Amino acid sequence: MGTSGAKDDIEMNSEGEDLSPGMDLDTDDDDDYYSEPVNIHDLGEAFLKDFCKKSSMAFFNQYGLISHQINSYNDFIKNGIQKAFDFFGDILVQPGYDPSKKGDGEWRYATVKFGKVTLDKPKFWGGAASGKEYNMLPRHARLQNMTYSSRMKINISLEIYTQKLVSSDKFKTGKDQYVDKEPVEGASDNRDVFIGRLPVMVNSDLCWMKDGQKRDCEFDRGGYFLIKGAEKIFIAQEQICLRRLWISNVQGWTVAYRSEVKRNRLIIRLVENSKSEDLKSKEKVLNVYFLSTEVPVWILFFALGVSSDKEIVDLIDYGRDDPTVLNILFASVREVDNDDKWKDFRRGKRALTFLDNEIRKTSFPPADKIEDCLNLYLFASLKGSKQKCHFLGYMVKCLLQAYTGRRKCDNRDDFRNKRFELAAELLERELKVHIAHARRRMEKALQRDLYGDRQVHPIEHYLDASIITNGLSRAFSTGAWAHAFKRMERISGVVATLGRANPLQTMAELRRTRQQVAYTGKVGDARYPHPSHWGRVCFLSTPDGENCGLIKNLSGTGLVSLNTKKSITPTLFRCGMENLVDNTSTSFCGKYRIFLDGEWVGVCEDSLSFVTNVRRKRRRNPFLHQVEVKRDEQLKEVRIFSDAGRILRPLLVVENLNRIDKSKGENYTFQSLLDKGIIELIGTEEEEDCRVAWSIKHLMEDEGTTKYSHCELDMSFLLGLSCGLVPFANHDHARRALFQSQKHSNQAIGFSPTNSNFRVDTLSHQLHYPQRPLFRTMTADCLGTPGYLSSHAGILPKPEFYNGQNAIVAVNVHLGYNQEDSLVMNRASLERGMFRSEHIRSYKAEVDNKESSEKRRKSDDAINFGKTQSKIGRVDSLDDDGFPYIGANLQSGDIVIGRCAESGADHSIKLKHTEKGMVQKVVLSSNDDGKNYAVVSLRQVRSPCLGDKFSSMHGQKGVLGFLESQENFPFTIQGIVPDIVINPHAFPSRQTPGQLLEAALGKGIAAGGSLKYATPFSTPSVDAITDQLHRAGFSRWGSERVYNGRTGEMMRSLIFMGPTFYQRLIHMAEDKVKFRNTGPVHPLTRQPVADRKRFGGIKFGEMERDCLIAHGASANLHERLFTLSDSSQMHVCQKCKNVASVIQRSVAGGRKMRGPYCRVCESFDDIVRVNVPYGAKLLCQELFSMGINLKFETQLC
Repeated sequence: MGTSGAKDDIEMNSEGEDLSPGMDLDTDDDDDYYSEPVNIHDLGEAFLKDFCKKSSMAFFNQYGLISHQINSYNDFIKNGIQKAFDFFGDILVQPGYDPSKKGDGEWRYATVKFGKVTLDKPKFWGGAASGKEYNMLPRHARLQNMTYSSRMKINISLEIYTQKLVSSDKFKTGKDQYVDKEPVEGASDNRDVFIGRLPVMVNSDLCWMKDGQKRDCEFDRGGYFLIKGAEKIFIAQEQICLRRLWISNVQGWTVAYRSEVKRNRLIIRLVENSKSEDLKSKEKVLNVYFLSTEVPVWILFFALGVSSDKEIVDLIDYGRDDPTVLNILFASVREVDNDDKWKDFRRGKRALTFLDNEIRKTSFPPADKIEDCLNLYLFASLKGSKQKCHFLGYMVKCLLQAYTGRRKCDNRDDFRNKRFELAAELLERELKVHIAHARRRMEKALQRDLYGDRQVHPIEHYLDASIITNGLSRAFSTGAWAHAFKRMERISGVVATLGRANPLQTMAELRRTRQQVAYTGKVGDARYPHPSHWGRVCFLSTPDGENCGLIKNLSGTGLVSLNTKKSITPTLFRCGMENLVDNTSTSFCGKYRIFLDGEWVGVCEDSLSFVTNVRRKRRRNPFLHQVEVKRDEQLKEVRIFSDAGRILRPLLVVENLNRIDKSKGENYTFQSLLDKGIIELIGTEEEEDCRVAWSIKHLMEDEGTTKYSHCELDMSFLLGLSCGLVPFANHDHARRALFQSQKHSNQAIGFSPTNSNFRVDTLSHQLHYPQRPLFRTMTADCLGTPGYLSSHAGILPKPEFYNGQNAIVAVNVHLGYNQEDSLVMNRASLERGMFRSEHIRSYKAEVDNKESSEKRRKSDDAINFGKTQSKIGRVDSLDDDGFPYIGANLQSGDIVIGRCAESGADHSIKLKHTEKGMVQKVVLSSNDDGKNYAVVSLRQVRSPCLGDKFSSMHGQKGVLGFLESQENFPFTIQGIVPDIVINPHAFPSRQTPGQLLEAALGKGIAAGGSLKYATPFSTPSVDAITDQLHRAGFSRWGSERVYNGRTGEMMRSLIFMGPTFYQRLIHMAEDKVKFRNTGPVHPLTRQPVADRKRFGGIKFGEMERDCLIAHGASANLHERLFTLSDSSQMHVCQKCKNVASVIQRSVAGGRKMRGPYCRVCESFDDIVRVNVPYGAKLLCQELFSMGINLKFETQLC
């Protein structure tokens, strides 16, 4: 890569050696591959800025916004699903050993082997009429409430055999007898078996949309699942990385070698010696926890073949001059020597025997010999015992360095110590749970047929495919996912339903991440921003409330890495890595240890040259572009990571910018830029050694090229997708930017999906006339498409990510109607269609189809669609089939779907209170559960009314307070009348000058100005905006002279006015208005029900009660809580103060009389009627049933 690649890498090291500028570390012979180098300053600032923009567009063209979701799923179906089945190995089925069922033959055994897994593309059965399968597209699953899934088949080999003892030659085999297998004839089997259905991610390699099919929606990029018609997505889960040593001081000093396999884990602890004589300052000793037992570390060293204490100290290679370290080492030796339990452990293999005895005392000891345990479970990647000794000594060294303050403990909030779990890891974990369940069921069923008197059926008879199918479907539907570490627990927050309020919300939710915490409330540093978040997750887009800081969003160019396809170990050897030697006499003092994904793979003498060569190879090899290299000068380590789940981001390589060739056209592919080394993907740990320029402007200010090693493509890419679209976001208060990026952008009504005819969402909104804003940002441009028309060379920004309209906004007070964030709007503008939207609500009902109903015992229970005279609502708009006709105007109380049973029972669906609309479509279909179902969608056109919520892009939210006629609004000398009037008090305390700058810039753009970009962190200066306004003939500061619309007089003060992008939010007064006089009550308490759609009452709680008490409004309080709630009457006996019953009793003359009667006094005298809440009467009766009697004091008032 020329002579400049090495210099760049040399300067990336924080404490690298001082090398001469002319020194060339790149010895490859392809220097002529690139064109003649050019000075960066010769390229020019304008050219480099344009290059950054084109590079960013190439990045989004290649990776998009949701590639991490789709690529992870593709990796799972190619490698992960086979890995999940191979994880379990073969099944050995033992006979039941029931003597009564043995029969005449020998005991029969079975071995089941799982082979290759194959996946089919989604298909569905067309029914008995057609007798064939059809390709299932996502719209089929969405409309028919089916799961978009693929059939999983696996090759299973079944072998049935008997066992018998066979004599052998002991001289050759070492045994007199051995167990031989005799296969049972005709009982073995080998076939591909259907094992279940796997949900398919839309736009993945298994999806039909991948093969050039036209997308259902132009805004739909896939990345989600369809489970029973509902769209489900994975939220990326932050998990601690297990591929590195973990040093901690939370519960004592420990260093841990962690692994997903429990038996491979090893922990070294620095603990107090319990047998120490000095009680005040106990000695610290080193213990090791391995295979569920804890032994002194000296025992494990000698069990691995170390011959002396000096050899162990040499292996640790630390602290010979430090008295603290020496005290710990001496104390560890004394502890073992003074304990009779480890007597003479240095002789022979006694240490190995002691270790074996301790392991056998555990609850579940391994069946292998102790030598095999050490080979298989202790540092499994290292083959020789001497290599294991070296690594064990290195772990002790790390722990002692941390204890003496020369090494930092690992931070669990640092992104270098985290990995993101996406579809591959999450599906593999959940699938393993259900595979294990299916295997257990198969083993028990097969065991019953191994008796001699029973016949073994084909293997599919024992394998229940519904376990995996239903298990995965249940996990997606409920959101309860298998825990990462705890086997029997499940966690929430892994799966979410995809929001479809607007395309921006859909894309933002697919880029969301979540950190699971053990408890709610304060979780320490987990919520706080960490320096490693820089450029990887947005530091503004996080919800407020209990999830603040725990739910994050990926930054604009954040990219989640995948597993490297090929092993890179041979490449490391070619770059100068030395192999590990299997002896303890060789010292690694002065050499750098090289770790690949946390495993020790080798050492090197010259780490600087090695790292330079690896980075040069990475920039040339497409398989290594996502490899991360870190050279740690202080710890003398080189850490290389190629695993999945790391967040990478693209940066310009400053030294290689001279390889940009102006003469080869202006179109670049991102892959070609990676191959040339002009751009590289940098990980969290590697960026610690990079010196990154914030922009091309900062880069050009540096006369030499030694100050920076890398450069940002654009500073706005540090923000998330929603936040990067906000104009002048860096001028606003962080809380307001958070409101817009996390709340308002997800609630804005804008573009609906272009496949709305093929969707039946429960609730959806659509703006009639969505617009693009006047300003532009770098994020919107890079996500857009080139060219407005064939004759235009500009960039068409992403239109669907902006959901709102450009309104002329004046900052002024208007008759006091825009106080406290309320807005005054122009009635004429609304009548012309501004912010007019369409509200669509769907109602669903299902019945059993004929095949399902024939299986029912009682035919009277069969429910079918149809029109019947209903007592619960009006059926005037229904046809004979039970569905309304298209265009029918339905009001509250009408029947929207008619259903009736053959017995005459009415099961119709009725419109609830406040629901109404025009019938837009009626969909009839059936799903794979044997159900016929219908969907009726009602359309309602809504123009803004009082109480509707609006927001600008700067978190300035407000509700509509007054609709003013246009003739009464102030107007400018040009005749411009504002659409919205906002109160000037909204700006000082909210600190959102960005909205004022947006209005000023928008006015200049509308007047034909060339200054259009409002990209965060690279916005034009205030002087540039004011100059553009001045050139267009306006006041520099955006203020204008206006005239009173009522009197025609000129107003004394100037009014700030300009076009501002406003959004209409989904919170509308029509959906929230609640009123009631009398209505339905609860049958038990006789108090009003609580649901608004059931015409329920308004909650009147304790705080409202306190307010009325404070005002002294006792009569109003009595009316609210008693008269209008649950007023009731009861009778009380004044003599015994018990409740009297109303009964029918006989009186003189043979007549019967009904009235109050006290059963205690046996009298009907002195009984009074009192007014009480029915809740009090109910409490009295419930206590009476428990044997508790209440007495009432009555007083005439």
